[in-house]
Amino acid sequence: MPASPSTARAINDRLALRLLQQEGPLTAGQLKQLTGLSRPTVADLVERLAAAGLIDVVGESGEQRRGPNAKLYGIVAGQAHLAALDVRTEGVSVVVSDLLGRVLTEASVPIGGDTGTGPAVEQAVALVERAAKEAGVSELHTVGIGAPGLIDPATGELRDTNGLPEWHRRLVLALHERLPGTRIHVENETNLAALAEQRDGVARDRDTFVLLWLGLGTGAAVVLDGTLRRGASGGTGEIGFLPVPGTVGLPSAVDCAGGFHSLAGSAAIVELAARHGVAAEADGYEPPAARVVREAVARGSSDFLDALADRLAVGVASVVAVLDPGCVVLGGEVGQAGGPDLAARVERGVRRMSPLATEVRASVLGGGAVLGGALLTARDTAQDDLFAPLQGRGAVLDHAAPPRGRDEPPPARR
Repeated sequence: MPASPSTARAINDRLALRLLQQEGPLTAGQLKQLTGLSRPTVADLVERLAAAGLIDVVGESGEQRRGPNAKLYGIVAGQAHLAALDVRTEGVSVVVSDLLGRVLTEASVPIGGDTGTGPAVEQAVALVERAAKEAGVSELHTVGIGAPGLIDPATGELRDTNGLPEWHRRLVLALHERLPGTRIHVENETNLAALAEQRDGVARDRDTFVLLWLGLGTGAAVVLDGTLRRGASGGTGEIGFLPVPGTVGLPSAVDCAGGFHSLAGSAAIVELAARHGVAAEADGYEPPAARVVREAVARGSSDFLDALADRLAVGVASVVAVLDPGCVVLGGEVGQAGGPDLAARVERGVRRMSPLATEVRASVLGGGAVLGGALLTARDTAQDDLFAPLQGRGAVLDHAAPPRGRDEPPPARR
């Protein structure tokens, strides 16, 4: 059965918006070429989207041709403004952007462990308000938040988690109160890191992969067939609790000591480095382990890097035996610091333990993947909201999925 005229318009508008989002400003001629639509059809959809306030003329093509240059059309970036937060146990970072994700300002504030819940929440909320003001933004449409801990798959809220500050949960409530017109989206940090790695990082060519987060703690994100997997309780990827050889004792339901975290957490890596004569001071939010790993790579400290790779390979091989993802990304600050050198050593270790071919890649985004993923999520949320009202008139944006699906992944501990 042929599509109705309204359905055809919806498909055409959706395609045009997606191309403008992915490719940037385009002329009507370029839209015609990329969509395969006729010139009159493209002219109609451009007029329709412009009348809806979704696109506007942003310049000229500059092509060498007779007559005036062709107009360049782009999504109206100032239609909404967004913020992304990376919430850690030791502080908060924020970026404010326009609807296209162009960063307008960024800032951070340290929050000491002895700071009370109320003052910590106030510092974090004030940071968001101050960043928005500096960006010249009077109202934020959406705030995306990346935080350690479990996200309830039914409610989407951050759960109480042992070992994490109370101000993390209170922060979300405070933002709802102080920014009543703003949509607040909370997600586990490793989930967001996986989204960023698949959209803008080293997993762009993978529909199935596992992100192993290596920061202050450990975590994992599982993407299978383009869909992030959370699990029945939201706990997929709590790899810190994975029982592994080489630790003293076993983890418990309330403490990951004795699990993979005891081998690959920041404190364990620093201790291992000290045994091999490698030391470095931490810098800002960067875990001490990232500094020692970066120092070891620079110095060519093969003994330490081999020992660390053997530890990481134990966890990776366990994941590979169950999921067979074909690709594992070493994420977080430690994964980025180790770079291709550490990734290659881990891959060799996995090859010795598993018959399943697995490529190990180093993150290029590191700790910044959480902020990047939070901003991408805020962008998707805002664009869905702004474009959805035009569904009956044909302008529904079909985003490239959040890492390609919304059954999001797992929590992690930092």
